[in-house]
Amino acid sequence: MEPTVLPIETLVNPQKERTGLNRVWHAFGYSLAGLRAGWGETAFRQECIAAFVLVPLSFWLGRSWVEVALLAGSVVLLMVVELLNTAIETAIDRVGPEWHDLSKRAKDMGSAAVLLSLLVCAGIWLAALAQRFFA
Repeated sequence: MEPTVLPIETLVNPQKERTGLNRVWHAFGYSLAGLRAGWGETAFRQECIAAFVLVPLSFWLGRSWVEVALLAGSVVLLMVVELLNTAIETAIDRVGPEWHDLSKRAKDMGSAAVLLSLLVCAGIWLAALAQRFFA
């Protein structure tokens, strides 16, 4: 007996069929679900707590809108990269728990991206603090 083949329309993600505000509303829901999933990760949770302090502090520390944007943006960028790293790790883990060189490479590169964004964030904040208090 030949396997049943579903028409291509039934295989498409239902999000692709949505348009207008309905699509935006559902996409917003998926984004909130992603943030909730990220909250389950210790590193992301720590970065959110730091952002709760640092983003408002950026309005005090920054002397212009550009400085505020750099300070707050670097914190948000770190959180974005952390979420992407978690997404990479989750996708790799979905494929299988066994060790594979390509899986390790993908996870290591995601981790390196987090490290680089952390260094950028720390550098921006240290430079702003030095300018504010030691210039």
